[in-house]
Amino acid sequence: MAKQLLLGDEAIAQAALDAGISGVYAYPGTPSTEITEYIQQSKQAEEGNVHRCWSANEKTAMEAAIGMSYAGKRALACMKHVGLNVAADPFMNSAITGANGGLVYLVADDPSMHSSQDEQDSRVFAKFAFIPVFEPSNQQEAYDMTYEAFDFSEKHRIPVMVRITTRLAHSRAGVERKPIRKQNEIKLCENKKQFILLPGNARVFYRELLAKQPLLEADAVTSKYNKYIDGEDKSLGIIASGIAYNYLMENYVGKKCPHPVLKISQFPIPTELVAKMANECASILVAEDGYPMIEEQLRGLLNKDGNVRGRLDGSLPRDGELNPNFLATALGLEDTFGMPVPEIVTPRPPALCVGCSHIDSYKALNEAMEQYGPGKVFADIGCYTLGALPPYNAIYSTVDMGASITMAKGASDAGLRPAVGVIGDSTFTHSGITSLLDCVVENTPVTILILDNLTTGMTGGQDSHATGRIAQICEGLGIDKAHIREITPLPKQHEVNVQIIKEELAYDGLSVIIPIRECIQTLRRKKK
Repeated sequence: MAKQLLLGDEAIAQAALDAGISGVYAYPGTPSTEITEYIQQSKQAEEGNVHRCWSANEKTAMEAAIGMSYAGKRALACMKHVGLNVAADPFMNSAITGANGGLVYLVADDPSMHSSQDEQDSRVFAKFAFIPVFEPSNQQEAYDMTYEAFDFSEKHRIPVMVRITTRLAHSRAGVERKPIRKQNEIKLCENKKQFILLPGNARVFYRELLAKQPLLEADAVTSKYNKYIDGEDKSLGIIASGIAYNYLMENYVGKKCPHPVLKISQFPIPTELVAKMANECASILVAEDGYPMIEEQLRGLLNKDGNVRGRLDGSLPRDGELNPNFLATALGLEDTFGMPVPEIVTPRPPALCVGCSHIDSYKALNEAMEQYGPGKVFADIGCYTLGALPPYNAIYSTVDMGASITMAKGASDAGLRPAVGVIGDSTFTHSGITSLLDCVVENTPVTILILDNLTTGMTGGQDSHATGRIAQICEGLGIDKAHIREITPLPKQHEVNVQIIKEELAYDGLSVIIPIRECIQTLRRKKK
């Protein structure tokens, strides 16, 4: 087929469609969001009736994908790295149940935390779960690996992770497609106990999972994605994982790297190939975009010879994204960092959009909170997190999805009054409902603001499960209807909104305030 110019995310989405998926399940999270959006907009997906609606969170997404695999069909579950934390329970246990239809987990990591709370490396999670990983070095490999990962999953009857990082997800290259495969027919497992993880069954399945590991490593040794490229200068060997291989090659455009290079893009780590390099080379430099996972395993606890270099010894930075410049410095090549950014260029922090409804919500909240002093408002993950910055300085925590409500509860349990939680509409249905239920059970004296802008704003305006349902959900949880207050965050409503917030702050019990006004960006798009 002719080449298409695709983002890494788009290449993965197209590969999954061409591989014959019957469903994609995901919650929006940068840098993985565009995968599901591409499938949602795909005529191929529409004609194939591929399931492509957003899920409430990553856990529900993964569980639904496991259910589709149970029925014998191919499923893709997409998330960013912190979303994998939310899905940890089904992720770990699905390694033990195994897969029926091809089951692929796409996890997009975010080194340097461009839009994330941390820069964890999902390969470590996969190693923890004994799940194999494909880590592409470019967009063509992202397509090829995703396409083949479904076959690999069905061959070994195990879920497979495809791990990418931000730069690969959001950069474009030409991608050549493979033949389109028909979707699987429904076919249930021959072993009707396969997905029943009672301890007696799970012990058997866990031993089977462990027995698969040598087979998975043998596949990694012979994989076309793992290759040993010999070099004349064996004073140094270089191991490059995933996109780090691309960065390495950028330092040798038009010429051969003089050192032996081991490219690793399929895990478990191919021990045989690593041993070959260790035996032939005086020292080893390990380049990986993320944690020093390979490097740690090579060094061991003692590393007496000190012949393994990388992120742990300072040859490469311990945090942040890898890039060709860092590798050039580590290899003793020309420094290509260029001139430093002059002081006159002042970094501009992100800000709430002009006309954003959250601005009016924070102005009303700040005025209502003046008499109580700072430090009593807990917030969450979303556009409204920017309320921590000037000129608002309205919130004092952002830890993880849904934590605003439960942190406010814990602070209230400790005696802090008032304790306020601020959460967005989509985050509320993602992880806030269970937190609010804890408050309901004890009638905890907290005031929760659920900022409803009728969309998932931070990731580009995807549909929110909360739209039109928040008040009913709160009432269904058992909150007194008299203390479920809806307000309109507009300047002309400011005095009314301040008064309502003051009334609920003074209430010695659980109350919810729902500021409702559409995101200014989605409103503009609708008008266009």
